[in-house]
Amino acid sequence: MAKHGKKYLAALARIEIDKNYPPLEAVKLVKETSFTKFDATVEAHLRMGLDPRQADQQIRDVVVLPHGLGKSVRVLVFAQGDGATNARNAGADTVADDDETLNKIQGGWLDFDVAIATPDMMGKVGRLGRVLGPRGLMPNPKAGTVVNPEDMGRAVTEAKAGRVEFRLDKTANIHVSIGKVSFDEQKLFENFSALMEAIMKARPSAAKGNFIRHIVLASTMGPGVKVDVNQAQSMEEAE
Repeated sequence: MAKHGKKYLAALARIEIDKNYPPLEAVKLVKETSFTKFDATVEAHLRMGLDPRQADQQIRDVVVLPHGLGKSVRVLVFAQGDGATNARNAGADTVADDDETLNKIQGGWLDFDVAIATPDMMGKVGRLGRVLGPRGLMPNPKAGTVVNPEDMGRAVTEAKAGRVEFRLDKTANIHVSIGKVSFDEQKLFENFSALMEAIMKARPSAAKGNFIRHIVLASTMGPGVKVDVNQAQSMEEAE
């Protein structure tokens, strides 16, 4: 069992370990128990009642958090023609419309957080799979990162604003960042609410029984705070 320092133990002492807190109260506790000197990230961890081995029980979707993630998101776009123009106009950091940039990425250059592509570029992008895939940067239609040229401006804007992908992992969990400890409670709550709404909408038709079994909110290096699943699924406690 891992040993924790005095700051962690002091933070843990402020939490009732067996209590499932209302969402807003949980957010407040996560902020109060964060002890890092840097602006810690707040994450939501959900244990799902799904079988990740079953193809009809997968979840992979995106949500635009109303208050973003509190960090600058570097967007790279694979596009030519109108797609490239729309990407530049929307503020894309890099537009890969030539072989030079593709070769640069093939060589290991990865100074971007999100990659978006138009369908006609996926043949070339596919050759970068070994570089982009392991880092979760491969454009994918299910994640909304393969879009038509006319939709490129919206996709770039959403990525910059705090568009977050969530997916069921091999252990039936979902892990998603919802902001920073420096955010005020209401903004974190609203980001969490947006995430929960998106997850509920993404429920597979084959899901049986309890869709969400456990929810924990935590800051980087901080203790976890259990959230009342029923309240989180409806987010009725808005104030």
